[in-house]
Amino acid sequence: MFHFLFILAFGIIATIAAVNLVRSFMMLSNETRVYPNFQSNTQGTQSQRPRPTPHPEMVDDLGQPINEPLLVVRSLDVEDARQRLDNLYNSSPSGENNQEEDA
Repeated sequence: MFHFLFILAFGIIATIAAVNLVRSFMMLSNETRVYPNFQSNTQGTQSQRPRPTPHPEMVDDLGQPINEPLLVVRSLDVEDARQRLDNLYNSSPSGENNQEEDA
């Protein structure tokens, strides 16, 4: 008897979950549907959508878009990078203590 009630309760909960899932999909599809705007007034040929504004870092002081690279990466030799990392590590407060313990 207990098994029957358990299966019945699980079936009811699963049915409610499936119905809610289908309802959510239907609401989502209705919200994302875009219909063209047919207007009988043809005086304004410009679209009603606002133009996207560029990010402030992509324009210069005058508001014109910039056409130059924003990030310049300089190549380093592996030895130069290791030397810089070693210098940075050794200049840290714990770097001197670790170097003495290793010796």
